[in-house]
Amino acid sequence: MTPRDVVLSRTRLQRPPLVPELELHLADDMDQAWAWLQRELDDGELPPPFWAFAWLGGQAVARHVLDHPDLVAGRSVLDLATGSGLCALAATLAGASSVLAVDVDRYAVEAARLNAAHNDREVELLCADLLDEEPPAVDVVLAGDVFYDAKMSERVQPWLLAAQRAGSRVVVGDPGRHYLPRALMRELGAYDVPTTRDLEGVEVKRVVVYELG
Repeated sequence: MTPRDVVLSRTRLQRPPLVPELELHLADDMDQAWAWLQRELDDGELPPPFWAFAWLGGQAVARHVLDHPDLVAGRSVLDLATGSGLCALAATLAGASSVLAVDVDRYAVEAARLNAAHNDREVELLCADLLDEEPPAVDVVLAGDVFYDAKMSERVQPWLLAAQRAGSRVVVGDPGRHYLPRALMRELGAYDVPTTRDLEGVEVKRVVVYELG
């Protein structure tokens, strides 16, 4: 199966609760989608399909961008670990001059491509691990829910700090993850995001949007 076939076979078009301006290819059940992918692709090490869900941090960042378009309007934007492409698409709606959406997962890149086409948005897509490289020269870096575990946090924190030192505004969405370096952040806003008990253990969760530095 091609990445396009995989995405289309396990998702349906839905509007994220906090960002109804966009319609995305999303799955209904994480465990079912993940198990199916591992079985169908014969890969028991396949990571969860993060691209198949509008994660809370990403929804909050996207909402904040749409509510405060001056953050990205006329500016170059990088959406790090784009997943479904939600934040990248929100940036285009808010008037960004260019948007680069990057993910290490080729299925995520395909999902973001399909979502961009469906919403008639223009986004540059790249399948790569940018955390092994110097941050690109962009005006704004968007990072929704990237501090979800210790391993990722150890890699992404110094990279985001390097991006900030190089002149990028770094905006992070976080639903209370343990590994978020709160001492380095200043709060920009907060949102109550509907979710499911299967994913987060609650039906609504408070998500904070921060700026690094």
